[in-house]
Amino acid sequence: MPAPRFWDPDGTKFGVPTYPWHLAPDGLATRAQLRAAGLRPGGQEIAAQILWRSRRAHGGIRAAYLYRIDLAKPVRPMTPAKWAAVDAALAARRLCPSCGLDRGYIIPNSLGVCVTCADATSLAA
Repeated sequence: MPAPRFWDPDGTKFGVPTYPWHLAPDGLATRAQLRAAGLRPGGQEIAAQILWRSRRAHGGIRAAYLYRIDLAKPVRPMTPAKWAAVDAALAARRLCPSCGLDRGYIIPNSLGVCVTCADATSLAA
């Protein structure tokens, strides 16, 4: 049986060790997998990649970069200043630019204003 198309554990063909979908060795993880484990790459270089065919990608091939788990660092905790910035950003998304009220929900981009103001505008037209 021939080797899979994206099998290049030495990195000779793709420049970095490359594996097909679901065939990466243990000890490597994507950014999402690291984050789920409470880790981050921490400045390390890409250790390997996974390649797979996809109709959605330009060129038909998608990639996921892999990092070594043993070199990963813990995620930095949120500081009070970061929490305040996130709260302020979310509050701004709840503020209707037309009536100026905090509506308690994110203003839909499709409307640009709160639902009440959008209904009033559509009734007036």
